Order: sequence, then C-alpha cells, then structure tokens
Amino acid sequence: QVQLVESGGGLVQAGGSLRLICAASGRTFSRYAMGWLRQAPGKEREFVAAISGRGVITYYADSVKGRFTISRDNAKNMVYLQMNSLKPEDTAVYYCTADDNYNNYVGSGLPRPDYWGQGTQVTVSS
Repeated sequence: QVQLVESGGGLVQAGGSLRLICAASGRTFSRYAMGWLRQAPGKEREFVAAISGRGVITYYADSVKGRFTISRDNAKNMVYLQMNSLKPEDTAVYYCTADDNYNNYVGSGLPRPDYWGQGTQVTVSS
C-alpha cells in the first residue's frame, strides 16, 4: 500500500516555473515507478511524466518534453516535477501516481496506475 500527498501547486504567470512535490508513504518506495498525470477542466486526464523505481529511466509526454523534469529521492520517499516555461495550457490538476510496473506508464493508452494522490492545482495565467 502506498499513500501519496502532493504539494507545490499554485498560480504562476506564463513563462514561470513551479516544482511539484509528492511525498510517499511505505518502506518499499523504490519498487514503485512513479508518474504524474494531469486533468484540465473539461478535458480528459492525460499522462505527463514517469520515472522508474531507481530513477534511471524517465519518460515524458511530447507536450512537456524539454520543459518538465521528473526526479525522485528514494531516501526521502519523494518525487518531484520541475516545471519550467509554463504555458496556460499546462493549467490542470496534477496527480502523483505510483505503480509497481513502469511499463504501465509507457504503453499505449492512458496509464491507470494503482495509487493516486489527491491532486494539486496548477494555474498558469497568460
């Protein structure tokens, strides 16, 4: 069982930066791949980024590649999403997720991870 709590969301102007933080419970944190998904108002949920259990492999949606960076600190049970050059279209609720199979994030279709946080709102003004 993994419990996830996100923080770091907020309001920022276009071109600005935010860092989302996800704190995870459990003593086997490194066995889980971690990912961020987001959902904008009136839109379907979409994948943002994922990282393997040991942090060696990362994967990004094309829409955020080069602007967002996912990382993790297994000693602290933390996952981060550094978001730079933010655009109004990045406005969404961002969810931290966990799954014991990294391939579930990189396969075709929307990932359906086993564990989800409550979400944190990111609003980018133009």
